[in-house]
Amino acid sequence: MTISDKNEDLLKSILESFDRIRHVDSADLPNIDLYMDQVTTFMDSRMKATTRHPETDKILTKTMINNYAKNDLLPPPVKKKYSKEHMLVLIFIYYFKNVMSINDIQEILGPLTERYFHTDDDRSLKDIYDEVFSLRDQEVELLKSNVEQSFGFSRELFGDAEGQEKDFLQHFAFITMLCVDVYAKKLLIEKLVDQIREEKMPADSSEEATRGKHKKD
Repeated sequence: MTISDKNEDLLKSILESFDRIRHVDSADLPNIDLYMDQVTTFMDSRMKATTRHPETDKILTKTMINNYAKNDLLPPPVKKKYSKEHMLVLIFIYYFKNVMSINDIQEILGPLTERYFHTDDDRSLKDIYDEVFSLRDQEVELLKSNVEQSFGFSRELFGDAEGQEKDFLQHFAFITMLCVDVYAKKLLIEKLVDQIREEKMPADSSEEATRGKHKKD
């Protein structure tokens, strides 16, 4: 097999891996509350195919779930059982935790759970989840297009190299391009979280000032 054939197979494998990315449809979530073992089993069964090592990697563990509750990322279970809303929050955390700090996740999940978790609001947590993921297929296609383009650019580099050296350097270039893309998006996420934090600070400061005034009175 030539290096060109290997590169074509690599690109095909990468693009096919995106098609295996599946979020959990809210309609597939159990309609009954689950104990922790049932939660971890369900999440593993639905999301394990997206991990690097599906045979050994864990989506969630008991320790993870307990830590999420301890850090106020996840509302506490009721009588040791987790509802469908708990499951939705855990899925959000799963996607957030690899690119966001605990504090930043708290910043965006806190208002969400305070308003929509087990409330009578016209818009439910399920509604938000469904709408957020409604464009998933379009996003995956856009991602595939961008990755294919970056891969093509990397194949045009190091034209003076040969054989394994050229193959390695082009792979290195492709990885670097992907890392720069992830880094830029991470910076954007942090800017957006900071904006959310700053926009609510005046209200918090006002409340503290009001409480201080009452104390003086």
